[in-house]
Amino acid sequence: MTPVDLVALAASTSLLAGWRLYLVTLITGLGMKFGWVPLPEQLEMLQVLSNNWVLAIAAGGTFAEFFADKIAWVDSAWDSIHALLRPLGGALLALAIVDAGDPAFQVAAFLLGGGAAFAAHAGKASARAAVNLSPEPVSNVVVSAGEDIATGSLLALAILNPVAALVIALLLLGLTAWLVLAARRVLARLFGSGRAPSR
Repeated sequence: MTPVDLVALAASTSLLAGWRLYLVTLITGLGMKFGWVPLPEQLEMLQVLSNNWVLAIAAGGTFAEFFADKIAWVDSAWDSIHALLRPLGGALLALAIVDAGDPAFQVAAFLLGGGAAFAAHAGKASARAAVNLSPEPVSNVVVSAGEDIATGSLLALAILNPVAALVIALLLLGLTAWLVLAARRVLARLFGSGRAPSR
């Protein structure tokens, strides 16, 4: 992998961890355990993800998140609990992927990975808070299932084609920004319309 490929893979993986940290960890770990993901020398640090204990915790987290994320307001509570964990997980993934001898570059990778995961988490949490205001429960299930499918598919593409990972990272950043702005507009419209008219 070239340095550009590694940075792109780190960015896309960190962003996806902001949506589904447990699922990203589980898929990556299983891929390593069963040889689906041949690790180049610079990614050997990620081998820890194939540890049975790590896989068991990731599987439990994936199972719990799958159901919690589809129930209105439970999903927002789940997002609140993971507001620190997802960025930290994204930062650690980026740090493991971008293997650099320079400590300054390692710190930069850690900060950028955490920032990318936090941005994705903030966009997801904001959008889901807006969806929770809808009176019917179907929208939560549809949006959550879409996130599940998108995370798994984009992670597989990022692993198989590191060049596409850069495009994915940029698209996810744009989508995240759009989700945050859209959620703010919806919330402003809903709460703004409830104000008493000024005399």
